Amino acid sequence: MSHHDDLIATDILGYLDAQERKSFLRFITCGSVDDGKSTLIGRLLYDSKLIYEDQLATIEKDSKKSGTQGDKIDLALLVDGLAAEREQGITIDVAYRFFSTDKRKFIVADTPGHEQYTRNMATGASTADVAILLIDARHGVQIQTRRHAYICSLLGIKHVVIAVNKMDLLDFDQRKFNAIETDFRDFATQLDFADMAFIPMSALDGDNVSTRSARAGWYSGPTLMEYLETVDVESADLNAPFRLPVQWVNRPNLDFRGFSGTVASGKIKVGDEIIVIPSGKRSAVASIVTFDGDLKVAREDQAVTLTLEDEIDISRGDLICAAEHPAGQSDQFKADIIWMSDDALLPGRQYLLKTGNKTVPASISSINHRTNVNTLAKAAAKTLDLNEIGEVKLSLGAPIAFDPYSENRNTGSFILIDRQSNATVGAGMIRFSLRRAKNVVWQDLEVAKPERAGQKNQKPAALWFTGLSGSGKSTVANLVEKRLFDLGRHTYILDGDNVRHGLNNDLGFTDADRVENIRRVSELTKLMVDAGLVTLVSFISPFKAERRMARDILDDGEFIEIFVNTPLDVAEARDVKGLYAKARAGLIENFTGIDSDYEIPENPEIIINTNDMSAKEAAEVIVTYLQDNGYLEGLDL
Repeated sequence: MSHHDDLIATDILGYLDAQERKSFLRFITCGSVDDGKSTLIGRLLYDSKLIYEDQLATIEKDSKKSGTQGDKIDLALLVDGLAAEREQGITIDVAYRFFSTDKRKFIVADTPGHEQYTRNMATGASTADVAILLIDARHGVQIQTRRHAYICSLLGIKHVVIAVNKMDLLDFDQRKFNAIETDFRDFATQLDFADMAFIPMSALDGDNVSTRSARAGWYSGPTLMEYLETVDVESADLNAPFRLPVQWVNRPNLDFRGFSGTVASGKIKVGDEIIVIPSGKRSAVASIVTFDGDLKVAREDQAVTLTLEDEIDISRGDLICAAEHPAGQSDQFKADIIWMSDDALLPGRQYLLKTGNKTVPASISSINHRTNVNTLAKAAAKTLDLNEIGEVKLSLGAPIAFDPYSENRNTGSFILIDRQSNATVGAGMIRFSLRRAKNVVWQDLEVAKPERAGQKNQKPAALWFTGLSGSGKSTVANLVEKRLFDLGRHTYILDGDNVRHGLNNDLGFTDADRVENIRRVSELTKLMVDAGLVTLVSFISPFKAERRMARDILDDGEFIEIFVNTPLDVAEARDVKGLYAKARAGLIENFTGIDSDYEIPENPEIIINTNDMSAKEAAEVIVTYLQDNGYLEGLDL
């Protein structure tokens, strides 16, 4: 390394002990494109003497080839590691770097400034204690400056440094600095920052980064490093209620049973009383076990195993809390969402929600509004697109333990996962539980589905017909119902066109409306199956996710997917209702097969090809399937 602490050579144990006792700070650099974020981090690494000599030599060489500072060392290259970043001179991914000073240890996240990489910036901000928001002194507060400031506030960052960079290009003009400070303070009145520090600097030359600038004699505040070394972000964390999401039940032998995880907030000591959510069971801490030996006290971010004085049932995903401050639990929330997928958020679509160590099914019940992150104005919205932020209502498949995000970032945050691809599509912050959800409980009924089905001498099921418009779904479904009716079975048809005349007459044909259309029909189908009926559902239902949702809300074996496999050219040639002709002429928008996708079923129970068989033959195939699989008990065909 270009520099090292003499204590390493003379007293290595003393050096390690000193490092262990240092406080720790996570911070993020953000702001608009080319405001100097990577250069600033490079300067911090350079000034802290934590650059290896061979690394420094490589950077000097690379500066001549792909640097942007002429004959000077391009310190941004210390952070911009991707080839695409160096070629374009921008940050794309989130780059994390560690460094330390005599007073503190740091992890810094360098995040991209381009709007298209906003999701990466949000990822970096989600764990930061402090945000350094850079502003190019020549350009002042930009749109992306406001965007990043809003996201930092939304993600609970209370301490922000507004680093007015490149002041050397304006000869450290105090009037320009003051104008930028006034502009930002006016905008920030709508944000939730606890404190803001404004620092004029030159990241390239080091002015007011680690050393005070002689060129800004009018500035009397701290340097950036002085601020980072002294800002208090720990007292609030330690005073937060204790939370330990259980990651693993540790049972190496019959004599030991502990509960392992990383402390999400607060502190715990041996003898403290705890409560487990959701069970509500109580006990006290018998010991705090770690790899390096037992502790008397455990604090936030420490990985520990707790043993308890009592044998109580605790599983992975449970939350161990301070007894006097238990977390809440609910299955419906109001929350803020940052959408991170190229595919739009669609209310009603089923996702997976992961918080802590627990994963449950979830859907967005509704979008209250979308926020314009540049003006902070709120607007009505039916969907959220990539990088958009909105306030939503969440409905979960099972209750979870939680704290409001404003009180605890670890237990109040979550991610949404696409059930098909397992990709993370959204990040969210819980505002509060929807109280009315706690007042809605299932009413016990003495007559249930088995009794209703037994009375009808049949096994209830949903025959889900899916295929393009004109494929023959309704025709085949109608023939199946007539055949079952003649056999004395109890049935009902839910047809797409008929349902849109009543229950769903408020919905159009956008992707969001199609999702809501199928969600409502799925819930109605569930009620009809619960009534003991063989329910025939004839809808295009173009998306796999919604067909899977319909399958998942029914019991095993009750959902029978019937793919009416008619090619587009055949369906269009039939065009009984003239809809394809109108769609081709541009008179109908969002028409499946023309300008809206149809996702072919992967493993349907029955495939019907109306090119190879008549509608009557197709109906007999379906009725025979029902007989062979026990849905028509006691019936001799």
